[in-house]
Amino acid sequence: MVSTYKGKNINLPKRKTGRSAGYDIEAAEDVTLVPHKVVLVPTGLKAYMQPDEYLGIHVRSGISIKNSISCINSQGIIDADYYNNPDNEGHIMVPLINHGDKDFFIGKGTRVAQGIFYKYLTVDGDEAGVGADRVGGFGSTGK
Repeated sequence: MVSTYKGKNINLPKRKTGRSAGYDIEAAEDVTLVPHKVVLVPTGLKAYMQPDEYLGIHVRSGISIKNSISCINSQGIIDADYYNNPDNEGHIMVPLINHGDKDFFIGKGTRVAQGIFYKYLTVDGDEAGVGADRVGGFGSTGK
């Protein structure tokens, strides 16, 4: 949990069934999604991973299908080196867009997304980021 959310009744993600791939992630605060605007929904969470893993963030189908809500970048990708970065502790935010024409309210504790852990491969001789440490959040590796 991110330090600023400790003691604020944030529920850790859980899988609902033994064969669920995703861990349900809740909103840490009340948020209103205004039509046709992107809003970062705070979760109060961070996630530790092995160096060859990432956490995929997917909008829950019930919210997206019934309310025309989607993740602006289709699937959010949380890299392993995002965890505990000095800029924001690795706070996972879910970037949602409301495609509808009315405000959509998300109450604290609403399950908005699912997190799925993935392994990935790299090519032989890959030296990406040798000696480089992540400092920020969204778009930080492009700076």
